Amino acid sequence: MTDRAWFDAAKGDIPQWAASMPKDADGTTIDWDWVRSLDLAHGVGTIPESTPQSIHDALKADYATREHLESIIAQCNSTFMTDYDRFIGSYRLPRALAYANRRLNDNINTLLHLGEQQHLWVVSRERRGRTTVAVLRPYSGSRPSNDDQGMLNLSGETGDASAGNTAAENSDVKFPTTVALDDIQDRTAAILDARAERRKAQRFQKRAGDAAMARANLSGATSPGGAALPGGAAASGNATGHHPKPDWRDAYLPGRDVDAVMGIDIETTGIDPARDYIIDVGFEFMNMASPRPAGEPETYAYEQGYYAAGDAYGQSRLAFGVPPENAALGNALISKLTGIDVRGRSSEAGYRLFDEWPQAQAGLLARLTQQPYVAHNATFEHSWFMLNVAGYAESYRAGRITIIDTLPMSRQWDPGAVPTNEHPYGDNTLDAYAKRQGALDSAHNERHLGLEDSHIMLVAMKHHLAALKAQRKGPWGSTGRAGVGGKSCGRKR
Repeated sequence: MTDRAWFDAAKGDIPQWAASMPKDADGTTIDWDWVRSLDLAHGVGTIPESTPQSIHDALKADYATREHLESIIAQCNSTFMTDYDRFIGSYRLPRALAYANRRLNDNINTLLHLGEQQHLWVVSRERRGRTTVAVLRPYSGSRPSNDDQGMLNLSGETGDASAGNTAAENSDVKFPTTVALDDIQDRTAAILDARAERRKAQRFQKRAGDAAMARANLSGATSPGGAALPGGAAASGNATGHHPKPDWRDAYLPGRDVDAVMGIDIETTGIDPARDYIIDVGFEFMNMASPRPAGEPETYAYEQGYYAAGDAYGQSRLAFGVPPENAALGNALISKLTGIDVRGRSSEAGYRLFDEWPQAQAGLLARLTQQPYVAHNATFEHSWFMLNVAGYAESYRAGRITIIDTLPMSRQWDPGAVPTNEHPYGDNTLDAYAKRQGALDSAHNERHLGLEDSHIMLVAMKHHLAALKAQRKGPWGSTGRAGVGGKSCGRKR
């Protein structure tokens, strides 16, 4: 179990956050007294009696709590990173809220499963907009009393002798007549879509303001070299004639002096760091320019026998667990993708949870700050480290962490990453990038395990940089940068 003292310390930071962040990501005023009242260490979910209405009410309450928590967590990053006066000293409160929210999410999924067992509803997981949500529909063995209202008839008076009434008939508990489904639907997709629309409107307003200011100042005519108005065309391109526009990911591109790096990849139970768990971390080191350090073992046995360690060294594979409630539900998608079956990763089976293991977090942080770390689509790893690794957010804000991303390397500098109907920005998955750069043969696919994926990523990066240097492109081209490059806060380039 984790040391619970840090939850008290996290709540002690509430005055700092309240002064700097009065509203959440949805523009709602935050009730910080409510946040202070939460038992973050022991759970914020509702445990109901096993009756249909109790299950319904508990799910409704848990959804409301999750929405409130996640809207606060979503605002914390921008507030913390723009706290230029450093009024907020620590990021442990968002980490504590995320810790509680993960357990709350497990409770929600348990309630959804319990409702299915009692034939209150059928759950389908559907992609809607930016996320996948749980959609509840009436159990097919019973008829909804009102399709518009989503009411499920549990009275057993429909004349239908199907299994839809089994739970009621075999239970000593007297079930209520109906359970509403319309007020216990997952609203995550609608919330995220509305949030995105607000950000889009804000960006449009800012661009319009910038353009108006540029025209008023005649900046395009008076600035040295002629300053481009916002939204101008890209100046870079690749060998195919495809000219990708620069975007925010380009800040993660390496510079021409990059050398010793740590490649890292994580496997998780889902895509949301405030809902899901880190279950596998793999990392290794590689020098992009200098010789491999003397004295390091020259061989390493990866899961794939055809992988050769080559220039890699310092390999490490770390396995973590999930709470019993999460393990009990299983995770078929992750099991199929990674081969990791969370049913065998319960904390009760001896697996430590990453977000309850301060020593593991400290050890990882020490490595992340020693040299630049590399990931493919690095903002994914970064978002998980922010809400899982004690001290990471503070170190990142202080400029002690540098992040390099091979995804924009593929997008901007790989001639094979050409737009197609299927991939409008080119196929920039790690699998495709590694194959184009000779790190993975066409007969095999990305393994989706942390260490193995880190390895092919670093091999691809080294091959790619060597080719770019020989061609005087990429970091060695006209728009390349000196130094190690990458994204690091507070560092002038």
